[in-house]
Amino acid sequence: MEWKLERTALRRVRTEEEMLWENIMQVLSKGMKQKRSQGSPKMEKQSVFAHDHVVNVNDWQRSYKESLKTPIKTSLERNSSTLHVCQAPHALDRGWKEDVASEGQECVNQLFSTQKVAHQGNGKMQLCEQSQCVWKGCRDGVSYESFHVKRFSDINYSILQPELKIHLTGLRNDYYLNILDWNAQNLVAIALGSSIYLWNGKNHNGIENIDLSLTCNYISSVRWIKEGNCLAVGTSEGEVQLWDVVTKKLLRNMLGHLSVVGALSWNHCILSSGSRLGHVYHHDVRVARQHVGTLHHKQAVCALKWSPDGRLLSSGCSDGLLTLWPHDPGVHAHGQPVKVIPQPTAVKAMDWCPWQSGILAVGGGMQDGHLHILDINSGQSIQTPSTNSQICSLTWLPKTKEIATGQGTPKNDVAVWDCPALTKSGGFFGHRGRVLHLALSPDQTRVLSAAADGIACVWNCSSPLSPSRLQFPHF
Repeated sequence: MEWKLERTALRRVRTEEEMLWENIMQVLSKGMKQKRSQGSPKMEKQSVFAHDHVVNVNDWQRSYKESLKTPIKTSLERNSSTLHVCQAPHALDRGWKEDVASEGQECVNQLFSTQKVAHQGNGKMQLCEQSQCVWKGCRDGVSYESFHVKRFSDINYSILQPELKIHLTGLRNDYYLNILDWNAQNLVAIALGSSIYLWNGKNHNGIENIDLSLTCNYISSVRWIKEGNCLAVGTSEGEVQLWDVVTKKLLRNMLGHLSVVGALSWNHCILSSGSRLGHVYHHDVRVARQHVGTLHHKQAVCALKWSPDGRLLSSGCSDGLLTLWPHDPGVHAHGQPVKVIPQPTAVKAMDWCPWQSGILAVGGGMQDGHLHILDINSGQSIQTPSTNSQICSLTWLPKTKEIATGQGTPKNDVAVWDCPALTKSGGFFGHRGRVLHLALSPDQTRVLSAAADGIACVWNCSSPLSPSRLQFPHF
């Protein structure tokens, strides 16, 4: 029994019940009492050990509790050096939870802050301050004066500088994206990385941005609705979003595509979107079930443009097929095109003539290098001047009856062609990378070019670069 009690005492703290039974055993057994009296020092030692063990256990329990309190105390002391902790255990637990929640919120804030900083590093724009500009490109010798306009028809051609130069960070050097647009309300939208930058194209004030870094890797296309301040946005994740740029609120997120949405085009309330997988979806933004039609291509859709009268949709693909579709947004999987016009290279730079119906301009790729003016009724090219470079973008200039093409290597310029002869009448020079995007102002007097060198320029094109022409015959 003694052995058992000793072993028990060594293992755990004796309870009051165990001590009671021990006293009963002392009264009932004289022999045990004598043995106990003889072994009293041992028992006394055992009692001392038990007492010490209880004290040690209590100390350990206190230290264990204090170790749990330590982070709370440290946190509270960090917040206020004069704050003393004197609370009930449940109050301490509540404070600890609140502290963890606070630290968790701080981590969330740091996460968003980190993403925002990363986004700012990937996408940013700044107006050039000319001689006072601190942008690295300007410091490295890309001077403002190197950008100029030439008029070839003048005996001594005049050199004009752009109205504005803008430094861009995060502009993707991707031939198959369409990330620049200028609307009727004079608002410019350009996608840099996962952000959309907006500013007033008339006075270049009020630069704002909409950040989509939490929902997409990068923005692949933008297109303004013709009436209002609604901006359609295509993303690398296959989403088509509608944004109110005044309130910066997402109006709608239309899913369905499984790849990059690189092309968008409006026809009143019908938005057409094209993806890298070759699908074109028609979205009626007025109804709940917005997906009202589907068109199919074998390869990636590079460009989409509805004709000015809204009767035809032209689509350009990476397989070199220019396809014309009827105005039938309710078509399904077996919708048939009106006409298919093969081209030598991928069809990305494409635009309808605004002053003559049935005329479509298509820019040739790197292996072609020609500007094709097509009569869609016959499917034949009217004019095909050679540019000796890849045509990355193009836009018609209705005010002067010209057409501007954004070129790649070797010159990386914006060439201007008079119509209908399509002779080169001038150009905008200074870019050091291919001119990926062009946009025309609503008053048709200015062109905005954005190039792979990270620079965008606003050029004045209010007067024809070929001023000797007095009339503008049709094609």
